[in-house]
Amino acid sequence: MRLFPRIACRAMLLALGALLAGGAAQAQTKVVVGYQLIVGPFLTAIADGSFDAAAKQAGYTIDWRQFKSAGDISTALASGNVPIGVLGSTGITAAATRGVGLELFWILDNIGKSEALVARDGSGINSTADLKGKRIAVPFVSTSHFHLLVGLENVWKIPPRDVRILNMTPPQIVAAWQRGDIDAAYVWPPALTEIQKSGKTIADSDEIGKASVPTFDGIVADKAWAQKNPAFMAAFTGVLAKAYADYRANGKSWTVDSPQVKGMVRLIGGKPQDMVDALKLLDYPVAEAQASPTWLGGGKQSGAVRALQASATFLQSQKQIDKALGDYSPYVEDRYAKAAATQ
Repeated sequence: MRLFPRIACRAMLLALGALLAGGAAQAQTKVVVGYQLIVGPFLTAIADGSFDAAAKQAGYTIDWRQFKSAGDISTALASGNVPIGVLGSTGITAAATRGVGLELFWILDNIGKSEALVARDGSGINSTADLKGKRIAVPFVSTSHFHLLVGLENVWKIPPRDVRILNMTPPQIVAAWQRGDIDAAYVWPPALTEIQKSGKTIADSDEIGKASVPTFDGIVADKAWAQKNPAFMAAFTGVLAKAYADYRANGKSWTVDSPQVKGMVRLIGGKPQDMVDALKLLDYPVAEAQASPTWLGGGKQSGAVRALQASATFLQSQKQIDKALGDYSPYVEDRYAKAAATQ
């Protein structure tokens, strides 16, 4: 009888220890995902709980963190506090060049027509051939800035020094446009939507991307973290593949009254019609395209690697990085997209 309390106590302590260990293990399965307010299938899968359900089944919980800028996400990735995050192609390039151990594993969207060069009515610009001597506004060190310079130098064969390129934020562009202080601007919505009301689109990132390299938004993971958490990576990419396939098949039904658009509005605010209009400007590659050489597949010759290499040359010319890396292929990973494409 004297032994029983000891045994019972011991059992209770073991049970308590197991409970505490289970709680600790549960805490370790939490993963922070940093995102920006970018319209598309990724956002709808957040809004409808698809990611959360798949992560839970794989033994993880997602802590969604909204960031205001790519720079903030880059800092969080570098600190190790955020293992998954959304970045634009120039942001990915800058982070990789500065030594952040990341891997691009999904193309969120091909920016395409959502960034464009618009000539103001009355500016005398009817085509890209008329740009010489004109005042063109663009946010510096952005994907728009990158494609403007690529367009001038490589596509239209106009030396950048032959035009006046002005550094302005999107709100400043709209104000300068309304005053008549600029002749053209390269920017994204909502500023793009506003200036198109009294201007003519003469080029966009879809055509420049096809003639050179595309600009895109992507989802990156901390490389070391991803290698240790294959179950999460598979579950997360599987949700992406399904969401993008659904948009490819049923995107035309994503109207102002559809649950997908309502979900995006609920998550980030704004007007339903603005969401619908924005969706039409972007291209969302499905898993098969993601895994192909067009985007993530193909090693050094993949579209993503070539885009990062070109972005690095641009960032170096703008003195945002000291020196471009010789090879960006270690920062592009296609195995998750390939696995999702065969499911």
